[in-house]
Amino acid sequence: MSRVAEEGVISSSLWIAAVRHRYWMAILFLGFAALAFLAPAHAQQVETHGAQSPAISASGNVAVTYGLTPEQVQELTKAATAGAVGPLADKIVDLSSRLGVTEGAAVSMLRIIGQQDVPPEKLPQKLAEVAAQYKSAMERLASLDPQDPVTRDLVARADAAFKAGRLDEADQLVSQAEQAEITAAHQAQQLAQQAQAAADQRLLRAAHDRGVRGDIAMTGLHYLDATGHFREAAKLVPAGHPDEKGRFLTAEAGALQRQGDERGDNASLTTAITVYHAALGEWTRDRVPLDWAATQNNLGTTLWMRVPIEWAKTQQNLGIALKVLGDRESGTTQLQEAVAAYRAALEERTRDRVPFEWAMTQNNLGNALEALGEREDRTAHLEEAVSAYRIALEEFTHDRMPLQWAMTESNLGNALERLGERENGTVRLEEAVATERAVLEELNRESNPLQWAEAQNYLGLALEALGEREGRTARLEEAVATYRAALKERTRDRVPVDWAKTQMNLGNALAALGERAHNMEPLAEALICFQQARPVFQAAGMAQGTVEIDGMIGHLQDEIAKSSAFPSIPPKPGG
Repeated sequence: MSRVAEEGVISSSLWIAAVRHRYWMAILFLGFAALAFLAPAHAQQVETHGAQSPAISASGNVAVTYGLTPEQVQELTKAATAGAVGPLADKIVDLSSRLGVTEGAAVSMLRIIGQQDVPPEKLPQKLAEVAAQYKSAMERLASLDPQDPVTRDLVARADAAFKAGRLDEADQLVSQAEQAEITAAHQAQQLAQQAQAAADQRLLRAAHDRGVRGDIAMTGLHYLDATGHFREAAKLVPAGHPDEKGRFLTAEAGALQRQGDERGDNASLTTAITVYHAALGEWTRDRVPLDWAATQNNLGTTLWMRVPIEWAKTQQNLGIALKVLGDRESGTTQLQEAVAAYRAALEERTRDRVPFEWAMTQNNLGNALEALGEREDRTAHLEEAVSAYRIALEEFTHDRMPLQWAMTESNLGNALERLGERENGTVRLEEAVATERAVLEELNRESNPLQWAEAQNYLGLALEALGEREGRTARLEEAVATYRAALKERTRDRVPVDWAKTQMNLGNALAALGERAHNMEPLAEALICFQQARPVFQAAGMAQGTVEIDGMIGHLQDEIAKSSAFPSIPPKPGG
């Protein structure tokens, strides 16, 4: 907060404290007359002589009468009420001396009591109570210490009037002082609000400055550095600015998502999910429905990434049944959440309102459904995925949006390949191959290297599945070639998890080719592929994928050991 803002806030706090103090003093003063008549039910009278305050015990049941009889007090109250105090001047002077107040104050007290319906026998006690309350109010009035000259003058005049017994005048002067303090407090509050607004604007500018540092870090692909910058930017945003805070939280989650996706960092993906939920707390559906939907979409993507998309296929010629990646229970929970998030986003991201975003979310929904279908024996979710991709392609047309068309078409080809593996015949698999080939005719490796590599990887999967179904080696050899092409862009340094996935796919294709051709050389290369992919899977926390690779490594080592043509066997991981 700037110095100006700090001083404004401090000033406001002092004024508010002051006005509260004055207010309560005024209330205490105005209430003294009423309190004066609340006598204890069973008071014990104690005569006290001299100019001294009546001593009230802690229990509040002792009253002081100053040695006056009820008749004497009654005589004085009647004279004061009638305004004829002259003949009793000496007695008034004596009374003021006994009470320790001015003569004017003594007369005012007598008039107050005389105007009330006080039983005669209780007049001395009531006079003592009024005197005690008067002195208490006088002390409080004297304690007022206003800083403003105008208010200070009003309080001083009120003090003089009060001591002279002019209670109504004192009350009016204190009321004026109160109003002066309230007016000053309101002015101070306005100044404080202006100072706070100025401070908020500076904090917002500082937050945007920090956000630019995050953008610079993202440009340099330093995702964790960007995460820190966006997080600090969100912290700088003052209260009452949910749009800005939501924007920085979303940027932070996006950086974490990129870190998790490209660097195999599952912890970052988990954190991204938490941050996206925090962003949804700022970008609420009621207030900013489209921003809310965009965040739901990103949340769904992150949940989908958190469970890597891989399918454990049965390598029938190798005689090994590979396990499904991920446990059937825990392995699908987050995918189901991703599907729910995408469906929720589509409630606001309608085709009529935002056609591009609607199509993108349909594509992402297809990704989540496809991943979910891979982990189930049923084909319902795979069929839903195919449907979602086809719906997205209604907006992502080849002519209008060629890159988005290629991305969605490639995803469609992969889903068709997954369905083809579950079905008899080759219709779906052939459709998948044709789809991926069409995509590669559109994509340019130089302009879209990673997307081009992904399409090559998907084409390899379709060719490999078709080759295994047909019983010939030509398709398997072509699959190997497409995986090798994908690895030219899917490098370990660039996208380690995607690199490991393609390495694993290449290993599967080489193993199938070696088994079919009774050739140990592809088996040996397949073994190396699995051994190289294993540490990346392990580092990414992909436990089931690591188990699957270990099974393939063990099987291939056993197969190679049987051949005298390969006497030197590569060691097992860790051994």
